[in-house]
Amino acid sequence: MHNILQMSRESRSIFQKFKERQSPKLKNCCNPRDADIFWLRFERYFEDIYYPLRELYGNRPDAREQTEALFDHMVEAYASRPEPLRLLDLERQFTPDWFERSNMVGYVCYPDLFAGNLAGVREKVGYLDELGITYLHLMPLLNPRPAPNDGGYAVMDYRTIKPELGTMEDLKALATDLRERGISLCIDLVLNHTAKEHQWAQRAMGGEEKYLDYYYTFPDRTLPDAYEKSLPEIFPDEAPGSFTWFPDMVGNGRWVWTTFMDYQWDLNYTNLSVLREMMDIMLFLVNQGVDILRLDAAPFIWKRMETNCQNQPEVFQIIQIFRGLMRVVAPAVIFKAEAIVPPDHLQHYIGIKTTTGKQCELAYNNQLMVLLWSGLATHKATLLSYVEHKRMPPLLIDSSVVTYVRNHDDIGWAMADEDLGEIGENPFLHRQFLNQFYTGDFPGSFAKGDFFGFNPVTKDARISGTTASLAGLEVALENQDEPAIDLAIRRILLLYSMIICHGGIPLIYMGDELGLLNDYSYKNDPIKAKDSRWLHRPSMDWHQADRRNNLSTIEGRIYQGLLHLIKVRKSTPLLHSFALNQAMWTDNEHVWASHRDRPENSIMLLANFDDRWQSINADLLGQGGLVGNVRNLLAEKVILNIADGRLYLEPYECMWLVGDD
Repeated sequence: MHNILQMSRESRSIFQKFKERQSPKLKNCCNPRDADIFWLRFERYFEDIYYPLRELYGNRPDAREQTEALFDHMVEAYASRPEPLRLLDLERQFTPDWFERSNMVGYVCYPDLFAGNLAGVREKVGYLDELGITYLHLMPLLNPRPAPNDGGYAVMDYRTIKPELGTMEDLKALATDLRERGISLCIDLVLNHTAKEHQWAQRAMGGEEKYLDYYYTFPDRTLPDAYEKSLPEIFPDEAPGSFTWFPDMVGNGRWVWTTFMDYQWDLNYTNLSVLREMMDIMLFLVNQGVDILRLDAAPFIWKRMETNCQNQPEVFQIIQIFRGLMRVVAPAVIFKAEAIVPPDHLQHYIGIKTTTGKQCELAYNNQLMVLLWSGLATHKATLLSYVEHKRMPPLLIDSSVVTYVRNHDDIGWAMADEDLGEIGENPFLHRQFLNQFYTGDFPGSFAKGDFFGFNPVTKDARISGTTASLAGLEVALENQDEPAIDLAIRRILLLYSMIICHGGIPLIYMGDELGLLNDYSYKNDPIKAKDSRWLHRPSMDWHQADRRNNLSTIEGRIYQGLLHLIKVRKSTPLLHSFALNQAMWTDNEHVWASHRDRPENSIMLLANFDDRWQSINADLLGQGGLVGNVRNLLAEKVILNIADGRLYLEPYECMWLVGDD
């Protein structure tokens, strides 16, 4: 084990002591090969784990005891890891870019809305395989408190499945079926908080000192008032403030930090016991066959006075610890950060400079989603082009982004004011325009959505609605307007073409492949009626799915169009995530352009955000590195429409262009 010579004297000593203590245990439960593999991995990543642990918790009196317990959990989890998963660990260590390849295409759904329960999802794996899915994200399925539970993000028990969905054995069986089809499984792990019904919270409620230290609780308003001077409100209407009074707690009552809802108690990660408990839960879940853990609410897990208590430096140290431990026990598993933050903050979640390769492998490209909807409303690519020039990283190393058109949440207009100002837009008025446009209140709007979290004082709001309804399909069908239906389908396919070619893992939100419309039935459910996000969380319509192969139907046109995009993506290695991305300016404000450079060739991407034909200077092809005969991968047999030195694009057309190798 030559790497140990490269360790510092301090870390080498700690490593050797732990190895001496645990080697007999590992030998008793593993064959010699697997034991050697464990020590090789632990040696490789020991300092990634040890130094942030020492920096964050070294001054705690229980630091040594807790660290040893943490390492003991690693050994136990490794020893109990099923043999097929150990082989997958080895395979992915030899192919560390497995999640960056162009064959990665994701699908996101609530298991109950998609197929009733986990057994139902197993029955529909063939449908996902037919669509070309290689990554399935099942929305919250760990056992939550009874409703209301923030859509399942108030977890009462991390080790059991929501009873209506099935059991942990059902999850394990589904993971096995998916793995046999080449589909990776992603599930949510809520890091920042538990439900107040969780056993830790209940024991804290009863006054047990150990569990009181698992949360942030206060006997009076002194510290909560000081913190709230700089804390934003996440749900100002439904859950104002960041602290909740529980009069029966510890006899006389206490204030509890509740960033989101009053039934979601924030965990105290200054307590090493909390980190250890969460790591133990992670290892339990990945040993059921989970491939990707979506770290929900990760930006909030460390608190600091006089800040917004988001994206603090300690957040990234904790993620580094988690990732280092996971790379020893289950290196086939990767992390996805649920961090809806600007691009400059986003890079920290996937690693920069000394943290490259030590943070999450995946993070959401929320900015792209927002800019796509802005471009669709304005018919212009100007803001998207400007932001990509200024803010988007040109190259990601050992990591990737997740791109999406819609998800289960609302659309918030998270655009930098200075970016809007630079392109001549008034930030307040631009957001107001988008709000009016996507609720159908702006003259000429094609969209049909609703407000979420509207603030009557600031006029701030977010938008709810399915992709199809926001893209104009619902209004077009109501009016029986065939040209408008055609334009709506073109918009849907433009949006998906953009995320599929943009770089990263594209995610299809359930039902978008069929053009599912807004579901207004949520208003009849007292539990859901006040949350307009249920507008875009319809149940899967399998009768509509039956029409997916009929090109004379709307479902068939959308599904087959999307299937074509996926097939071309999978056959195009140039769409591997590891590529040099360069945004380009065109001479037409309606047309976006970018090129991606790989050692073997370049690919140029064009998109027309207007509902009319548009053109750009054809000389741009050469600037994008395209030489020789240029062809559009999405319509390979069609000659490019070039006349008088201009390249013409149809309404809402997207092109993926390559030249001679």
